[in-house]
Amino acid sequence: MTATWMKLVGAALGAALCVSLPVFAAPAAPAAESARHLSEVVGALRAISTLKADFTQTDRNGQRVSGQLTLKQPGKIRFQYEKGVPLLIVGDGRALTMIDYEVRQVQRWPIGNSPLGALLDPRRDVARYGTVQPTGNPDVVSVEVRDAKHPEYGVITLVFIRKPSAPGGLELVNWVALDSQNKRTTIRLSNHRYGESVGDDAFRWKDPRVPTRR
Repeated sequence: MTATWMKLVGAALGAALCVSLPVFAAPAAPAAESARHLSEVVGALRAISTLKADFTQTDRNGQRVSGQLTLKQPGKIRFQYEKGVPLLIVGDGRALTMIDYEVRQVQRWPIGNSPLGALLDPRRDVARYGTVQPTGNPDVVSVEVRDAKHPEYGVITLVFIRKPSAPGGLELVNWVALDSQNKRTTIRLSNHRYGESVGDDAFRWKDPRVPTRR
């Protein structure tokens, strides 16, 4: 695998879930307000049945790649990268699978072992791992998600904007992932489409190692 694809692979794994908007200095929110914001975020995430959105992924060196995100609850997600990028990330509700078609390599990670489970695993709860971060903007809600018992999973910061037409009144607009080596990856979402029909075929993938489908 080339050095370029190695960078993309690392970014893709982090991508498997983070967001960021400009954050302004502000005092810490009162406990009651933080609890309310966490409850809103949990409600908004659980209100999504399906989501399609365009995404742009940027690593700490400014390298950028685009694609389409497809999400179906409970627990299914697909990062389809733009033409020419031989990577695919698929979550089937149990594990995240990264397929590198260039070198015919497949890697899998349990969803439940990552903070990403807060988004994809219905048994997990953002409120358990999340901390509301001050933004100075009442229309922007930022939540940092980390598992204190597993610092090796890194940190994900989810950023939402208030939007009445979005499920639960909040729209996930981007996320920022910081891995255990302080490598930062930002995913920005646009052109959100909610409630479109998404078949389970969207979360299957062609195994480059064998001529069958998983």
